[in-house]
Amino acid sequence: VQLQASGGGLVQAGGSLRLSCAASVSFFSTYTMAWFRQAPGREREFAAHISWSGGSTSYADSVKGRFTISRDNAKNMVYLQMNILKPEDTAVYYCAATTFARTSNGRLYHYWGQGTLVTVSS
Repeated sequence: VQLQASGGGLVQAGGSLRLSCAASVSFFSTYTMAWFRQAPGREREFAAHISWSGGSTSYADSVKGRFTISRDNAKNMVYLQMNILKPEDTAVYYCAATTFARTSNGRLYHYWGQGTLVTVSS
């Protein structure tokens, strides 16, 4: 299983970015997918997850209302639309996959991408 995240970059506060994650995995539609992030000097934290069908999503309080997770099972892709970005959103963003249903516990995710850096300037 390979997960390839992309779309990171430098953006000003208030701006938007869209992250993408391409999954090389059989039966992609059976996995819960998620985005986690790790800021410099901090532990990795949950950002958002989406159920196998895309019908259920969940967000960390810190991103709720600003970020939207989505998936395209026909293309084996998951996305994170990030709006109204803040300097505190600066982090390496990782996509992850699990066979567990709708969990925000990173320890239960089996597969991880390499991460993509998002930097938000003030």
